[in-house]
Amino acid sequence: MLAQTPPPAKSAAPAAKAPAVNPLLHPESLKATAPASFEVKFSTTKGDFTVAVHRDWSPNGADRFYNLVKNHYFTNVAFFRNLPGFIVQFGMSPDPKIGAVWQNANIRDDPAKPGVHNTKGTVVFATAGPNTRTNQFFVNLGDNTSGPGNLDAQGFTPFGEVTDGMAVVTSLYSAYGERPDQGKILNEGAAYLDKNFPNLDKIKSATIVPAAGAAPATKSAPAPSPAKK
Repeated sequence: MLAQTPPPAKSAAPAAKAPAVNPLLHPESLKATAPASFEVKFSTTKGDFTVAVHRDWSPNGADRFYNLVKNHYFTNVAFFRNLPGFIVQFGMSPDPKIGAVWQNANIRDDPAKPGVHNTKGTVVFATAGPNTRTNQFFVNLGDNTSGPGNLDAQGFTPFGEVTDGMAVVTSLYSAYGERPDQGKILNEGAAYLDKNFPNLDKIKSATIVPAAGAAPATKSAPAPSPAKK
């Protein structure tokens, strides 16, 4: 009897590719130290502006901002609170899953650097009290160093300043004022804002501007206080 030829062995199926992990879902892993100074170009629905960050003004704050920019956090983030002449606030994620993990990803406060104040164009973290800086920011639209809106006295520490495009910042849509509800933004994200506040301006991208000669970087209160609610 002729011996039966064994069938060819089946090749193993290729291993399933592990799904990519979104680093923005893991704030604890985003711990890179920022350069001593760097610039970020914000492209928005109203135009572009540039922020220069100075790490010596606020080291913890600069590091957090740097990590958010490098990991594309600001894409589609809305300027949801705008009080002309005072502040415009942004930073809440359009994705509720991302918003939830950043809600309590606090960093410690930095002491105010002598000579650095909440003047027009400076960029600062919003807070809910001591040591509660997370992912919300505001740009001072006026000089908030005195009077009822004295943010220096309230402990707000700038970490950067708008160096180009301040006219864009002051022109961001402001008619909604403080009406957008932060709790609903947190829980519903862009769906809530798009339905109820469709005219809000948004960030299209935030990109670290390479230093001269460097390779291009990969994209990465009578007056109320700028507070997280």
